[in-house]
Amino acid sequence: MSAAEQPEPSGSWSINALGHFIRAQRQLAKLSLREMAAMTSVSNAYLSQVERGLHQPSLKVLHSIADALQLSTEQLLIQAGWRDAGPTPDPETTEDVIARDPRLTPAQRAALLSVYRSFVDDDA
Repeated sequence: MSAAEQPEPSGSWSINALGHFIRAQRQLAKLSLREMAAMTSVSNAYLSQVERGLHQPSLKVLHSIADALQLSTEQLLIQAGWRDAGPTPDPETTEDVIARDPRLTPAQRAALLSVYRSFVDDDA
């Protein structure tokens, strides 16, 4: 991927922070630099430069690194400053989960919701 195709990093972007994050995740995964290089098809010298903040990896390399570390590419993009973490979604409610459970019949859902609400209702 050429430099023109790469997204522009935000002002808070730090190539050193990204490198430190990748190194920490690699060490947590108990992978040597050579093992990760073999998993990513990227040279260990290049990965070492990325970890030390000497080289800005392409999106393709970030994707390979994310796969090797069993992370989402999005997590690495956030660390690279190429994507905002954005607002955290509202957590799912128990009622949402009950309403979507395909194992329950409509009557079972209604009964379970009624019992659940009787336990958590503040007015009870």
